[in-house]
This record gives sequence, C-alpha cells and structure tokens, in this order.
Amino acid sequence: MSKDTLKDCFEESCASRGDAPAIEFLRKGRLETLLSYRQLNRDADRMARRFVSMGVEKGDRVVLFMGKSLAFLTAHFALQKIGGISTPLNPGFKQSEMEYLLGDADPKAILCEPDKKEMVAKICPAAQIATVDIALPYPQADLFGAIDDDTPLEIDVAPEDPALIIYTSGTTGNPKGAVLTQENLIHDARNIIDIWEISSSDILCHVLPLFHVHGLCFALHTSLLAGAKVRMLDAFVPQTVLDVLSDKDQGDPCTVFMAVPAMYAILMDNWGDRKADFDHMRLWTSGSAPLLVKEFDRIKRIFGKEPVEREGMSETGMNFSNPVRGKRKSGSIGTPLPGLEARIVDPVECKDVEPGQVGELWLKSRSITPGYWRKPKETEETFQYGWFKTGDLGRIDDDGYYYLTDRIKHIIITGGENVSAKEVETVIDKIDGVAESAVVGVPDERWGEKVVAAVKLNPGAEVTADAIRQHCKKNLHDWKCPKEIRFTETIPRNTMGKVLKEQVKSFFTAE
Repeated sequence: MSKDTLKDCFEESCASRGDAPAIEFLRKGRLETLLSYRQLNRDADRMARRFVSMGVEKGDRVVLFMGKSLAFLTAHFALQKIGGISTPLNPGFKQSEMEYLLGDADPKAILCEPDKKEMVAKICPAAQIATVDIALPYPQADLFGAIDDDTPLEIDVAPEDPALIIYTSGTTGNPKGAVLTQENLIHDARNIIDIWEISSSDILCHVLPLFHVHGLCFALHTSLLAGAKVRMLDAFVPQTVLDVLSDKDQGDPCTVFMAVPAMYAILMDNWGDRKADFDHMRLWTSGSAPLLVKEFDRIKRIFGKEPVEREGMSETGMNFSNPVRGKRKSGSIGTPLPGLEARIVDPVECKDVEPGQVGELWLKSRSITPGYWRKPKETEETFQYGWFKTGDLGRIDDDGYYYLTDRIKHIIITGGENVSAKEVETVIDKIDGVAESAVVGVPDERWGEKVVAAVKLNPGAEVTADAIRQHCKKNLHDWKCPKEIRFTETIPRNTMGKVLKEQVKSFFTAE
C-alpha cells in the first residue's frame, strides 16, 4: 500500500531498517551519540506522547526554537506522528524578530533551550513551554519528562494535513510561513531519492541548519526515508567538515554532501593546495543560492567531481536538478523533477515567452504549498490560474535546461531601462581578483534608480574601482554599468547563503 504521509513513510523506514544506524551525531567532530532507526522511532513516539500530555492536538503549531541537535529531530518526527505542525525557527533570532514570528505562528507549544525560555514566555504567555538543554549529550537531556510509554498514539494523519511551516528567508518585509502538507513533503522526498539515487548504502555528511527546507527536507527527510545513515555535525566548522569528508580510516566514509555555495567556498579556501582524495564521495550537491561558474570549476578540481546544481524554494520543495548521470551544465539549475510542470511567462502579459527569452518561472507540482499561513492575500497574489509564480526570472535552452537570471524584485529601473543585477554581477565576478559582487539599485534624483556595486576582493588582490568600471563598459551598455563601486570585506548573506540586498543598499544610502 502506498504511504502518502511523512508519518507512515518514516515509520516504514524505521521498521525496515531496525537496528541499522540512522543518525551519528558529532559534537566538535567527535561522535557523541549513535541512534539506530529503531531507537529514533522509539524516541519520536515518546516525544509525541509528551506533546500530547502538553495539550498539543492535530493542527496545532509547535515551535522548535533550538540549535541543531538530536532533540530537534526527535521533536520534528514526533509532531508528524500526532498531526502537529512542526514550526522550526532560527535559534539566532532576537526578541524583536520572535515577537512577529510567534505572533504569526500562534503556537500551542514551544520547545526551546533553557536560556530562551524567559524571552518566549514573555512574548507568548499562552503557549506551553518545554525546555531541553542541547549542550548535554542526547541521552542525558531531559527530553521526554514523566510520560507513560504505553499511552496509545491513535491519531489519523492524512496526506492533505499540514505538516510543516517554514518561514521564508525573504530579504524584504516580514517573513511568510509557507505551509507544507504531508503530501508535499513525501512527493518532494521521493523525487530527490529517485533522481539522486539516495539509498541505504549512502552516508550523508550533514552540515546544514535544520530550520530551512535544504537541511531538513532535502537532506534529512530523503536520507532517513531512503534508509541511509546521516553523519550529523553540530556546526559548520570548515576544518572539522573537511576532516569528516576526507576520513576513510575510521568506519564507513561519507558518500553524499549537500551545501550552499558559500560553504563550498569556505571549505575550498581552507583546503588550499593540498592534494585531495575524495574518491569515496559519490555526490556533491549545491543549492539555495547561485553557484558561480568559476566555483563550479574549482569544486570539480579540488573534490574530483562536478557538483550537481539544483533549485528549490521553501514554498515548493525541490523543482529542478542537474542529472546525476548525464551532462551537468554550470550555471544551470538543470531540468524539471518528475511531476513538475514549468513555464517561462511574460509577467505582464501572462503568456509564455519564446525559448531562450527571459520571463518569470511559473510552476505546478504536488510538492507546492497550498498557501501561506494566515495570509490569504499573499497566497492569492502568488498563484495565478493555478500556477505558482516564483518571482524568479529565467530562461530555457535548446536542451531543456533551465537558468535563473534574476529575481523580479532585484530588477533595477534606471532612466526607464530595466537592468538585471545578476547580469552586472556576472560581468564583475569574471574579473581576476574579484571574489564576488552584489549589485543593487539605489534612489537617484536624475535616473530614478542608479546601479551600484559592492565588491569583495580575493586576499592580496589589487583591483581598482576604475578597472571595474572599464571592464563593465567593455561588456555592458553604459546604463547598466555601476555608477558607484564600494569595496567590502564581506557580502551580507542569510543563513542559506542568499545575499541580503537591502543590507547591501545600506552601504550606499547610509549617511
């Protein structure tokens, strides 16, 4: 019988794999806790009973406000068993951010670390609050409380039931909670398992945070539902990650690695010119932010294989991927996943554009959110004729590979002309000595907006603003060239590597 809920698929995988290792949790690079599939399922059952004892019912939101830990995983899968809606939040959020998010989510319960209890209780006094000290080894943490292990969990969970709320990592405005159903999550996980050939023989090196779909859904759900082993690191520490990835002497070596481009850049800078031996690694994937062509080439040179670039969103799960077996095109997000319908549409006329032309990417899939939590207006604006409007501009080539060219909201209108920030960034990033750039538009009395660029140089590089201007003039129309260039030591990004364009704008507008 087909299993169409995350609850059913998780329990089926745990029953099938039994005492096989599910999670190895490494703290500071050392193995701290090993959980088998049987133990993980048992603990999820125990945590589910604790949530029920706290009054959590089907459809209730439960906020997981804690660092990366086994307690987080146990709680997340526990909620799937009782029809609760797992609502993970970045543990680094401050009080002002949490005031909005908790007010929006309206949770029945909050699971947090002890030092966060006072803050969340002040913001959300009606919620049930439980704490767990994730600094302690998992077996020592008081996660389950005094619960009766024999209490039955007889709660029906259906494919259409909400399972997860992921708050979008938007760069402007308040975040929106993308509601993902049980069916959304299962369709997404099955697609990834299929196209990336994830199996019980794989070992995933997990370095991503758990409060985004990349680390929670694309990495964790797929690995556990496929019966693979997850080697989970408590934090992204470059040398520790490299040690784990390159280790072939102690136990089975890792075979799969998923990361964002910024992580790859840090790892490769740290690795330097040392001789590399990563032949045991089967799959390197990159997503959540654009991967520069030169970084694609560097990954291939250092790690020995071309990375698999893909595209996904909080609202949609994974949509596109380059093939595991077949041609991988650097700069392309690949081809649509099974069951995905995709269009490139003129955002004004709402008609499909010709192949090769740029338009907005519209999608249909069983993995796409039914809408945003308690935001009917925003939900209505995001869908048109049943299609999800991504807000991404892109094109398709003659081979059926898709490319993202920019975000609609990042288009700069200067003197009545539209300028793609990404097009300008691509030109600047090709200059020797430039590590990366971020191009934005800022208010200008004459042009409405003017094009400006923040540029980060490689260590020791000597590149002048005038040299960048001259290079741009050789490769771009004059109205696309930056009117102002500022050098910076860092390009501001969120936790998933996306450039925070509003912060970049402040480089040029702050007095």
